[in-house]
Amino acid sequence: MSFLEEKAMETPSPNPSVKKRGASWSDIWLKNTKPLKHVVFAMQLQQSLATPTSKDPDKEKTLISNFSRIDRTLLLSDDILLRILSKLPVSQRNANSLVCKRWLNLQGRLVRSLKVLDWEFLESGRLISRFPNLSNVDMPKGCLVSSRNAGILLSHRLLSLQIDSWFSNFYEETLFLPVEIVDRGLKALASGCPNLRRLVVIGASELGLLSVAEECLTLQELELHKCSDNVLRGIAACENLQILKLVGNVEGFYSSLVSDIGLTILAQGCKRLVKLELSGCEGSFDGIKAIGQCCQMLEELTFSDHWMDGGWLAALSYCENLKTVRFVSCKKIDPSPGPDEYLGCCPALERLHLQKCQLRDKKSVRAMFRVCEAVREVVFQDCWGLDDDIFSFARVFRNINYWMGKCNIVTFSPGG
Repeated sequence: MSFLEEKAMETPSPNPSVKKRGASWSDIWLKNTKPLKHVVFAMQLQQSLATPTSKDPDKEKTLISNFSRIDRTLLLSDDILLRILSKLPVSQRNANSLVCKRWLNLQGRLVRSLKVLDWEFLESGRLISRFPNLSNVDMPKGCLVSSRNAGILLSHRLLSLQIDSWFSNFYEETLFLPVEIVDRGLKALASGCPNLRRLVVIGASELGLLSVAEECLTLQELELHKCSDNVLRGIAACENLQILKLVGNVEGFYSSLVSDIGLTILAQGCKRLVKLELSGCEGSFDGIKAIGQCCQMLEELTFSDHWMDGGWLAALSYCENLKTVRFVSCKKIDPSPGPDEYLGCCPALERLHLQKCQLRDKKSVRAMFRVCEAVREVVFQDCWGLDDDIFSFARVFRNINYWMGKCNIVTFSPGG
């Protein structure tokens, strides 16, 4: 028997009852060296380049050739790479997102404004995971039920959609998504994008807007289509809202009612409004008066295709800090303005803009000029009914500038 065999016989066998020692955290960490490979490799490359008289030149060439194939951006953190990508031109963002999945995710963080065309993209959660830092979201096209492959594009001043050749009539039940689906999408958007500052939506209800008001405390601008009095209860919860556009009735597409009740609810809730546009809305003296008394910061007020009752024009005098009044696509200004002594005036008003308006009713135009007698600038653009009698009412103005569409400025004085 040899010495090795005797030594093996003398060595006692291990005790099977003794358990193996569990792997320590240091062992597990040393085994998982994938995140350190590029760092170690960079150190080796630096060391090899620092010693040109290497004993193994083939190994040095292998290191250099491998380094050219490694993604060196992996050595950068997400924050550093995100700052670099933010400095690149906007035109290169689409190309940058195609480099790899990491760049795709980082590029999504830089997107602030987005138009939703596919509602499923929002409900599935892909929109929020892809673009977590959105501050401006436009949703009306996603709320419309239209055929993507249709060859006819129907456009309106406020919205557009694609229709098929067999399309004959509009029905609100089939043209827009159900209210429940829109509210569910708004809730998901609000929870995923709490820094939302501007939102455009159509067909939402009070509950959907309440979820936005609770989650998005920095919301400052809201454009709401297909609005009604009940929906305005949800808007009233947006205390920091500064710019608001309400679209009640769009002839040929949908009809919603915004009356004095909704305007009063709005005035009591959104007291920080600076700009307000009422499109296709009804109302009267009481609703405009409530807005003037509660919204003390209101500076710009726009009426677009309004359906106001007679006598509402006198309520503008309660808007003490109002600087700009706009009338857009209005078939009438005020059918029954009332006596001059009840009209009042807006002392801080500076600009009066009229675009695509019917000005044939001389009584309402005269009352409008009386309320806006403090203005310094009047703009007429694509209006109908202008004649000498209309301009004779301008005697109430002291010294103003007239803008006639694309014409030059014509200055009128009281004696001119």
